[in-house]
Amino acid sequence: MTQPTRKLTMGSLFDGISGFPLASVRYGIEPIWASEIEPFPILVSKIRFPRMEQMGDITKLSGAYLPPVDIICGGSPCQDLSCAGLRAGLTGARSGLFMEQIRIIQEMRDADRKSGRTGIHIRPRFGIWENVVGALSSGRDAETGQKKPGADFQKVLEAFLQVEEPYLHVVRPETGRWEYAGGILGVRSSMAWIVWDSKLCSAEHN
Repeated sequence: MTQPTRKLTMGSLFDGISGFPLASVRYGIEPIWASEIEPFPILVSKIRFPRMEQMGDITKLSGAYLPPVDIICGGSPCQDLSCAGLRAGLTGARSGLFMEQIRIIQEMRDADRKSGRTGIHIRPRFGIWENVVGALSSGRDAETGQKKPGADFQKVLEAFLQVEEPYLHVVRPETGRWEYAGGILGVRSSMAWIVWDSKLCSAEHN
């Protein structure tokens, strides 16, 4: 007789109106908590997911004290990465909040290690980030402040990989242009990215 499979759990950062939780339940993943600060999106989320706990401002949270989950999702503010904005990139006050997601992931994993969990049992095991296509081309040189296309996405990739492999570095393409789909395989971690046309995705579900 086969053993029942444990349901995966998920925490949603920059939750908005709970797009990630909505997707998760369609695939049998249970949303446990969410972080959002805007009143109206929180109200929508409470109607959609009354059992999902609202945790509040991401900058005031500690991953060590959040309920551990298998997956942490986040769609950090896009204004500083968008081609329609001023392109401040990850140094901008809004899009720079992406690093709060990495901080929480790291804190939760450190707490799990301290509790005795090891290997693939350390949570979260998966991290997901959603943003605009402009994230692939934004960036500035840290010393000169000059434009350095693709530098921000390089930082995003390194931030996720260095949670588990702190000495791993990602090589930025010479052109500064990242492909619309790709992946990186580390020793103890891996990641992949893809760009989807939101108009086509919406049409498929209508």
